[in-house]
Amino acid sequence: MKNRVTGIGGFFFKTKDPNKIKEWYKTHLGLNTDQYGCSFWWKDKEGNDCMTQWSPFKDDTTYFQPSDKQFMINFRVENLVELLEQLKNEGVTIVGDIEEYDYGKFGWIMDPEGNKLELWEPVDKAFL
Repeated sequence: MKNRVTGIGGFFFKTKDPNKIKEWYKTHLGLNTDQYGCSFWWKDKEGNDCMTQWSPFKDDTTYFQPSDKQFMINFRVENLVELLEQLKNEGVTIVGDIEEYDYGKFGWIMDPEGNKLELWEPVDKAFL
């Protein structure tokens, strides 16, 4: 497998009031926020449209479980099924099952310090 991680797909973090923090970032840093946070659009080296997501989550979210950390990183990957199989063979903890949507496939792993990492095989054009 040539590339495991091709970039950051998103940064997610817990906060007491997601709407208030989104408004703060919009006002003070100019982020174009919506209900999900802020989408950053860019081009990959082949010129394809790509997206990275910044998203605040309510502090009582269960989405980060089994991690108890305050943040989660989403990494863009090329072949999620193959990568998860390789990681499993390397002894990496896989969390849950692959989920598939119009905008890509998702899988989750845990690092040695208990950080849940989201792996995303994106279909960026689904957002356009």
